[in-house]
Amino acid sequence: MGFLNSGVCKWIWCLAGVGVVFLVGFTIGWFARPTKTGHSGAPPQSFLQEFLDEMRAENIREHLRNLTRLPHLAGTEQNLRLAEQIRDKWLQYGLDSAEMVHYDVLLSYPNETNPNYISIVDDRGNQVFNTSLSEPVPKGYEDVPNIVPPYSAFSPKGQPEGDMVYVNYGRTEDFFMLQRDMGINCSGKIVIARYGKIFRGNKVVKNAMLAGAKGIVLFSDPADYCAPGVQPYPDGWNLPGGGAQRGNVLNLNGAGDPLTPGYPAKDYTYRSSIDEGAGLPNIPVHPIGYDDAVVLLRNMGGPSPPPGWKGALDVSYRIGPGFVDGLAKHKVRMSIHTNNQVTRIYNVIGKIRGAIEPDRYIILGGHRDAWVFGGIDPSTGAAVVHEIVRSAGKLMGRAGWRPRRTMIFASWDAEEFGLLGSTEWAEENAKALQERAVAYINADSAIEGMYTLRVDCVPSLHTLVYDVTKKISSPDEEGVSLYDSWHKKDNWTSDRDAPRISKLGSGSDFEAYFIRLGIASGRARYTKDRKTEKYSNYPVYHSVYETFELVERFYDPSFRKLLAVAQVRAALVFQLADSPLLPLDCPEYADAIAKYARSIAELANRHAQQMLQYQVSFDALFSAVDNFTAAATAFHERLDTLDLTNDMELRMANDQLMYLERAFVDPLGLPGRPFYRHIIFAPSSHNKYAGESFPGIYDALFDIHNAPDQPRAWDEVKRQISIAAFTVHAAAMTLNPVA
Repeated sequence: MGFLNSGVCKWIWCLAGVGVVFLVGFTIGWFARPTKTGHSGAPPQSFLQEFLDEMRAENIREHLRNLTRLPHLAGTEQNLRLAEQIRDKWLQYGLDSAEMVHYDVLLSYPNETNPNYISIVDDRGNQVFNTSLSEPVPKGYEDVPNIVPPYSAFSPKGQPEGDMVYVNYGRTEDFFMLQRDMGINCSGKIVIARYGKIFRGNKVVKNAMLAGAKGIVLFSDPADYCAPGVQPYPDGWNLPGGGAQRGNVLNLNGAGDPLTPGYPAKDYTYRSSIDEGAGLPNIPVHPIGYDDAVVLLRNMGGPSPPPGWKGALDVSYRIGPGFVDGLAKHKVRMSIHTNNQVTRIYNVIGKIRGAIEPDRYIILGGHRDAWVFGGIDPSTGAAVVHEIVRSAGKLMGRAGWRPRRTMIFASWDAEEFGLLGSTEWAEENAKALQERAVAYINADSAIEGMYTLRVDCVPSLHTLVYDVTKKISSPDEEGVSLYDSWHKKDNWTSDRDAPRISKLGSGSDFEAYFIRLGIASGRARYTKDRKTEKYSNYPVYHSVYETFELVERFYDPSFRKLLAVAQVRAALVFQLADSPLLPLDCPEYADAIAKYARSIAELANRHAQQMLQYQVSFDALFSAVDNFTAAATAFHERLDTLDLTNDMELRMANDQLMYLERAFVDPLGLPGRPFYRHIIFAPSSHNKYAGESFPGIYDALFDIHNAPDQPRAWDEVKRQISIAAFTVHAAAMTLNPVA
């Protein structure tokens, strides 16, 4: 009996111990549950400030110095070595994982033994002038190997010869003016266009090819690539006369690798022949500096240029075709020997696993590859990502912090060749991303000017952008927030008192995530004063003069601007990853859609007589916008009473917020552009860089007065209005209460 009693006592003590452990565990679990202050013991804001304060301008400087020591063109050994260094550093900084992911894509390189150039030839075929084969290398870089000469990636080989025609910027309207107003036919001619206004690929594939040109020469005019009163590099930050802009001349429209459009370029993937590749030009293309452009343009014949067609060179800018009488038999010849070849590229993908919602992803991605040193593009962005990763690792190691959701960091390859690395990864992971990705923050160049912040993002991110910039110090004014200095310098001019935020276009790695997959996206960088600084982009863009010294001497000597951009990008990622309720604003989206619907209707109303004649109405779109506005307002009213301690309610609300952007995606895509699927925002088909609202309607209206079949053209406008109305209405339904 004593033995039995002893055993019973032991069991009683054991059960009591289990009970105590259970009670303690329950108590800890209860107080650690998600609340309005976040899932951890401390409010998320304290961790956010610690995250931002950890970042250092001097670290960004050192990262940039290391990233720009050598050329690192996509597909080269040096770019592979850089990828390996980034992977190793990210693991050292404390990420849970970092891996290299490869794809085999079509890239394009000049022939090392048979260089590209442009000639003027006399009536006997003798070359009387040849353009430069390379740029003058800046001091200190004379012995650096593997500097690729200026070229247009994916230009076909060829040696076309003929009369030259000056086509201004090579826009659709420029070619229309030549043909319609001046009676100049570009068919069979070699055309010369200045860079600027629109994406170079649109100049070539969309416009010059359609006009029948057999070759196109591109040049950087000082009017577009030199700021007044600034010296050429190295004494200033303007483009020297021998500088030329490299770049791809594809018209991919989101297709990714030209040989595997829509699918990841892996070893199992079917590849089209190069002759059938997506978006490839079929006429030779080559860029030159403005010193060489002077020689080509100096003796042009033909009529004087229309208003607005003159640049800043000391030439007449006559149109042609061909040269003046004494040189009438002289022709222009292109000698292009560029090779296209399938080449392996490497993305670096790093991850911090989320503590509570590991199946929800926040992505920060920017490219690594550069045409030469990449002093601004992309290495200012890559340096910023490096510092954000380092800071996140420090926060994890020191404070034991771990984000609520999974953070993914990406160093993309081959962005300069058509956004290939980022698009291939998006294609390979499309199904998972559609189900799990909350947001994508782009991390390309972090600076393009010295004036103020610039943000482009979806409207649902506007409020978050304003909130985080109020927490960051301005690099320009002591004791002032970044929000306030930005507000003073670039305010909305129409309907609100807040800093301007622009629409997303394309031209960088967010394209596949936003325009194809419908993932809320944004980007931030420092920019110029767009009201007064009229030159295109930054002057030495894609040239050999994009060096570390360019940034250190001229753009950001203190590196405080780059630090501010790093903190903006980091704060966006942090808040999206760590806030219990996703900080996305649906009423802000409703306001934007309403504004853009009015704007596209006003554009159509310029043709009021035709709209009446063909019975075109925007009533259905306006009705859908009203429905969306009501649904967004009601949804956010419900969020005010949401119980953040109820995991199921919180997850349901977050899913509605996350999937809203997906609701604007049409699986059929825009007309002729199946990989551009966002009905509210996408680039115009006439300029990849420019973001347009209601792009289907915009493209249908573009130059509609020149459409040869007016009834059919206006019928397409009506079709696009109906698609937009359906999409907005369907998006409204996703915000309604869950039945």
